[in-house]
Amino acid sequence: GLIHRGMRRKLLESFNETYILNLHGNSRIGEKCPDGSPDENVFDIMQGVSVALFIKDKKQKGHGKIFYQDVYGLREEKYEYLNKYDVDSTKWKKLQPSEHYYFFVEKDFKLEDNYKKFLSVKNIFMEYNAGTATGKDRVLVDFQKESLARKLSVKDKDVFYLLMKAEGIEKKLIDKWYQELKGSDFKEQIRLYAYRPFDKRFVIYNERVLQRARKSIMDNMLNENLSIIVTKQLAKLPFNHCFVSTEIGDRCLISLRTKELGYFFPLYLYHKKDNPTKKHSLKTFMLLFEPQADYFVRKPNLSEALIDKLTKTLKKSPIPEQIFFYIYAILYSNIYRTKYAEFLKIDFPRIPFAKDNKLFSKMAGYGEKLVDLHLLKSTELDPPIAKFQGKGDNKVEKPRYDEKEKWVYFNQSQYFEGITKEVWQYQIGGYQVCDKWLKDRKGMRLLLEDIKHYCKIITSLQKTIKIQKAIDDIYPNMEKEAIEFEQNGR
Repeated sequence: GLIHRGMRRKLLESFNETYILNLHGNSRIGEKCPDGSPDENVFDIMQGVSVALFIKDKKQKGHGKIFYQDVYGLREEKYEYLNKYDVDSTKWKKLQPSEHYYFFVEKDFKLEDNYKKFLSVKNIFMEYNAGTATGKDRVLVDFQKESLARKLSVKDKDVFYLLMKAEGIEKKLIDKWYQELKGSDFKEQIRLYAYRPFDKRFVIYNERVLQRARKSIMDNMLNENLSIIVTKQLAKLPFNHCFVSTEIGDRCLISLRTKELGYFFPLYLYHKKDNPTKKHSLKTFMLLFEPQADYFVRKPNLSEALIDKLTKTLKKSPIPEQIFFYIYAILYSNIYRTKYAEFLKIDFPRIPFAKDNKLFSKMAGYGEKLVDLHLLKSTELDPPIAKFQGKGDNKVEKPRYDEKEKWVYFNQSQYFEGITKEVWQYQIGGYQVCDKWLKDRKGMRLLLEDIKHYCKIITSLQKTIKIQKAIDDIYPNMEKEAIEFEQNGR
């Protein structure tokens, strides 16, 4: 854990030698063996297990020697290992824990100096925050706007209390919701909600109802905007935790794990204009009839220092959207994701910026294509790659992939065809996209609109994979000549 670095430093100072036998088996993060086979816990618990020996000897000189070994596999195999080996016969690897984190596991930080020359997204964008937390998704989020409005309507107090109680809502919270919703026309507060990848739903956007509305960031998404969503920490690799949104969105948009919260970095910030001070002025009178959007001033949520540096280096001032698209393309480079995996696991991504204007523009062009594909507004989505086949009631039961036929069944007789294994297994954050979208609709009947939407998702992912390969073709040359930033990232 990142927050335990102080404890690890103290242990290094306190003990001459430490031996750590990591038995893994953490089912909370779905741990597996390096070859992908099952990894089991030595106990009937979810948390992973390790054996640690801390040695303190007053006669021994020196401190902080760390010896480490992994043991993966099935439970019986681990018991067998523990019976066969002891501290002397184990083939230990000597670790070299380094400042700032002092990790007690193997880390490849050889590229740290190079990576620190890039600029962190938290210093590229001036404002950011985690996504919205409803606290009660089952009640406050819905597939249909009308359904959510009916659910939260307060016509009869007793009926409202009974309905909320049936949903497992505690009385104190029901009281709060009732006071907020009674007698109000809250339908205007129901907004489109980026809930999961390619899965927009509806939410009541009210800070007194939601657990955390994150208004300082999400209010900016009520107007025309784009936001990159990335994580600060990962429970496990690989890093594929990046998506885009034009709406307010959920903190679990790209992963359900508590360690992998999605942070929103909007492209634009909207600020209210100052009200005129002179009473009854013509300007005041006219403001009464202006649309609400006219009350806001929009400015890029980008570091001025970055824009200045790019302008000087590229000999041309890039528009905000270009910078946004460029960053998005970098975050979808498989070379970048693999090369800097250890760093992407422990902090916000750092972005290498091209010195060459042609490379910058080309990378931004790929990023724009990805954004359009992920927002499902690309012209390349028609005609779709996947097709809907079979007769039945369109009810989603249990998704099943047939690798030989390249079909995805969602019930016994109906399926989508034309889906490669690579697309079926494609992950965005913690979700296997094609499987997740269908599973979330278990028991529901797919409408024509849903079927078209799913076919677009398949097409989007297949074209995403193709663009990622094109990005990787130019990424090495781009990084070789990347702009260097100071190590503090500013």
